[in-house]
Amino acid sequence: MSSGDAALRALPPAGGVAPVPTWTAAQRAALSAAFGAGRMPHALLIHEAPGAGGEWLATWAAQLVLCQNAAQAPCGACAPCRRVWAQQHPDLAWVRTAEDSQQIRIEQVRDLAADLALTSHAGGYKVGIVTPAEALNRFAANALLKTLEEPPARTLLVLVTTQPSRLPATVLSRCQRLRVRAPARAEAVAWLTALRGAADWNAALDVLGEAPMLAARTEPLEVAQTGAEARATLDALASGEGDPVAAAERWARAELPLRLRCCENWLTEHIRRRERDGAFLTEVRAAPYLSAGDAFLNIRELFGLLDEVRELRATLDVPLNRGLALEALFRRLAPAHGRREDRI
Repeated sequence: MSSGDAALRALPPAGGVAPVPTWTAAQRAALSAAFGAGRMPHALLIHEAPGAGGEWLATWAAQLVLCQNAAQAPCGACAPCRRVWAQQHPDLAWVRTAEDSQQIRIEQVRDLAADLALTSHAGGYKVGIVTPAEALNRFAANALLKTLEEPPARTLLVLVTTQPSRLPATVLSRCQRLRVRAPARAEAVAWLTALRGAADWNAALDVLGEAPMLAARTEPLEVAQTGAEARATLDALASGEGDPVAAAERWARAELPLRLRCCENWLTEHIRRRERDGAFLTEVRAAPYLSAGDAFLNIRELFGLLDEVRELRATLDVPLNRGLALEALFRRLAPAHGRREDRI
């Protein structure tokens, strides 16, 4: 996730006060059993659904191996557990993208490797967490591979990613994988209510998708309002009633990361609904992807738009004219006038 998505960053565990995400029970049980049996892997890859709690689970794993009460680990009450939750433990190192970069660079990985090679302050484990792991550039990934191939004793390296396909196969093959899927809506709402209190969390999740860790860092009413406005804009553009230029200018001024997430969800919903209804055709045409009242839908254009939205979200920190980029996107979304097969 880019720093342009800062308002939507995953909620970091803090103080041990946050309720435990119940949907991570199977993963926590597997890690506890491995640690208790002395079979803790030296490298984990946590593949999370966006906003499902990958960083939370990585921090919990660090707490597990660094807790001073081994029989109850993680106890959540000892000084090491509290310092892990606060991200202040001397034997825990985090590697993230820098504020001015979309990548994790080789220098950061080399610093991590040097830190893991040092003797633990507490005489136990050393832990490194790399997130988001897909941000590792080619040189950083190669440097990390050296640590994965020859890990120091009593080290735990955790990679958190939503896109494992972007990691080299050599890195993936040396990690034990844990999958964290998105929770059921009721489970997510119950967790958010316990964490933040009663609110219209359903409306927030309708906008953000099943991503409670993202929702936890937002104001649900504001998210719902922005989401409703974004959907209305997209519906108007797709029906030919909206103005691409005015919409692009409005979106570029405020809440662009959230609006782009709404756009991504809107496109994904169209794909799923048409696929479920059997509205996709095997023929690929060059016309804009949405049709009139008939069943035509151009698959190539639809997925192309989705890729464009994701690329724009990933480059929000890069200097560019966002208004022009959005206008080009919206013009592709709006149907061409005067052509029956292109109208909604």
